[in-house]
Amino acid sequence: MQPKRLLDLALGSALLALTAPALAAAAALRALRRPPGGVLARETVTGLHGRTFTLRTLPVRRLRLDALSRLPHVVRGEMSLVGPAPLPTGAPGADAHWRRLVRPGLTGPAQLRRGSTLPWDEPQLLDQHYVEHHGMGLDAALLLRTPAALLGGAGRRRSARRRRKRRRRRTATEPPGAAGHPRTATGGDRRRGQADLSDADHRLRRYSAAE
Repeated sequence: MQPKRLLDLALGSALLALTAPALAAAAALRALRRPPGGVLARETVTGLHGRTFTLRTLPVRRLRLDALSRLPHVVRGEMSLVGPAPLPTGAPGADAHWRRLVRPGLTGPAQLRRGSTLPWDEPQLLDQHYVEHHGMGLDAALLLRTPAALLGGAGRRRSARRRRKRRRRRTATEPPGAAGHPRTATGGDRRRGQADLSDADHRLRRYSAAE
C-alpha cells in the first residue's frame, strides 16, 4: 500500500471515529427539518483515473461538518485527505487530464485559499501545481495548515456578514441621491453596476502551493 493511501486510511478512520457523534447529531437535526432532497447533498464528481462517483455531503458549514462528512469517501479510497478540490462532472476544468492522476481531496491548496480574493482561474492553477509537485512532505504541510485556515475562514465570513449588515443599515438611512447613486459631472446618475473600468492590473501573481 502506498504511503499516501496508508495515511488516508489511518488518519481518515481516526478522524471519522472522532467526528461521528457530531456528524450524527447534525444529520438528525437536519432530518427533523425535512429538507428537500434529503439530509445529504449529492453530486457526481470525477475521481482517480477518470472514474466517477457520487459525492455525499452534509451541507452544514458549522465546524466545517460539510467537509468532515466526506471522510467516508476517504476511507473507501474514492478521495484523499489532500488533493485537488472535487469538481462535478461538466464543471469547467473537471475533465483536465491532470485531475485524473490523483484522488480529489478534502483539503488542498485551492481549498485553503477558498474565500480569498483569487482570480477565477487561480484555484485551478493551484490544484494543477499540487498534482505536479505533490509528495508526503507537501501533504503534511497542507494538513498542518488546514485547522488554522478553517478557523480563519470562519472569522472572515463573520466579518463579511457584519460589513454587509452595516452597509445595509447605512443604505437604509441615506437620503435619495446619496452615496449609493453618486452624481456624475454632467448631472446624471451613475448607478451601481455602471462604474468606470479600473486600470488595475489583473494579471496573475506568482503563487506557491505551500505559501
